[in-house]
Formats: sequence, structure tokens, C-alpha cells
Amino acid sequence: MPEKKVTSVLVNRSSVSHKIRYAIAHPSRIAPHVKRTARDTWLRLKHPDHVDYYRAVMASDAARSPEAAVGSKSHDRWLALGKMQFDYLLEHGLSPDRRMLDIGCGNLRAGWRFIEYLDAGHYYGIDISPDILIAAKETVASRKLQGKLPHLTITQNLTFDFLPDSHFDVVHAHSVFSHSPVEVIEECFAHVGRILRPDGFFDFTFDRTEGAEHQVLREDFYYSTSTLVALAERHGLAARFMDDWETRKHGQSKIRVAHRAP
Repeated sequence: MPEKKVTSVLVNRSSVSHKIRYAIAHPSRIAPHVKRTARDTWLRLKHPDHVDYYRAVMASDAARSPEAAVGSKSHDRWLALGKMQFDYLLEHGLSPDRRMLDIGCGNLRAGWRFIEYLDAGHYYGIDISPDILIAAKETVASRKLQGKLPHLTITQNLTFDFLPDSHFDVVHAHSVFSHSPVEVIEECFAHVGRILRPDGFFDFTFDRTEGAEHQVLREDFYYSTSTLVALAERHGLAARFMDDWETRKHGQSKIRVAHRAP
């Protein structure tokens, strides 16, 4: 595992001592953090429900830049992160005939590649943000992928109640649980098994900590591997840490969930 990632998983970003050290080392980031904190305080008061709160965060970020709203500092990085996700699933057996659900599809950073690769109608993208889904439709149009008939749907929760049983070979959530409180993650685990095919799998990334679990401004959540594995198993699913993802140049870790073997 890269040394940088080993160090990062030991950091408690919510601690006062870390914030002071970070501010001293990065003085240019103090003003943006103060601005983000002020926005967070206002949105917390206005939107007590987490989904409503984070939808407002995405609206604010997407108004400035849809690519930045999904966590990409530049267009080149947007392309690189999308390709990283696409290449990884290809290495793990994704084929054009598979059906895929992309949770938190954003403006299709990786989604446009999946849409282009999969058979027509086999890509389903859901997101809580109408603003980012408008950007997703613009990506479909700019890439001339209308003929692939992607399904792009807004959602309020992760119950998947509008989707059929045993339909998806691959469920994918990149940088979703890193912004989710544990009750949202548990809701997903409680329902994802119903829509997964018997031999399907669900891959998700998360911000990993080997220290105390914590959050920063209700936007960034840090979990231990054992917490998420145990939570999945509590809902009858088998979960395993994906070591081969750790070699990628990405700050988050990955877990794969599947049906338990009979």
C-alpha cells in the first residue's frame, strides 16, 4: 500500500490539532475552508435531513462547475478518474451485455464510458441532485450517446423501490459513501441485495480510517473497513476489501458486496 495512503488513514480530520497543523501548512486554504464552514452552517439549519442538505451542497457546487462538484479539480482529472473506474471494472469481468446501476452517477465522469461500452439500455444512473443530472444529460448529448438509451433518474433514497428484482449484474457507487452518514449506507445494504442478480456484485468506495471514525462538515465521512463489512453482513451480504484497488492513485478504498454463497 502506498505510504501516503497509510499515513492518511491514521488522520482524524475533525480534530482541532489536525485543523491547526493543516492551516499552518496550507495557509492559502484557510479562506476557502471558512467559506465552506459558513455554507455548511447555513445549510444545516435550512436542511436538517441529510439528503436534502447534500442536494443543496451539490446545487451550490454544480452552479460553479459540474466537474468540480463531483470532486475533479480539472477536466483532465475528471477524465482520469472516470477512466480509472471504467478500467477497474473491465479488469473484473464487465462485458457489454451486463446491466449496471451507477449510484451517485453525477455528471457521468465514469458513466459516459460505461454507457458507450454497454449494450443499449443497460446503464442506469441515479443521483439525488437534479442539477448534476442536467449536467449528465449534457454529457450524453456532447458524447453523442443518445442511441445507447441510458436511464438517468433522480432519487430521494437508496431503497431502489422503482427497480426490478435480480436485475443488475453490477452496482457501483464511487465517492458516495464518503459523503453519507451510516444510516444512508445501511439503507442501501438493506435493499441492494433485492436488485442484484445471484452472481452480481456491488462495488463502493469509501474514505477509510484506521483510527476513530469521524466526519467533517457533514460532507465527508470516514469509516473503518470492519464497520462497513459488519454492516453489510448484518443484512445477509458477503463483503470483502478490494486490495487491488489500493494500487490506484485514488485516496479512497473499495469494498465489494455480493450475495452470500448458499
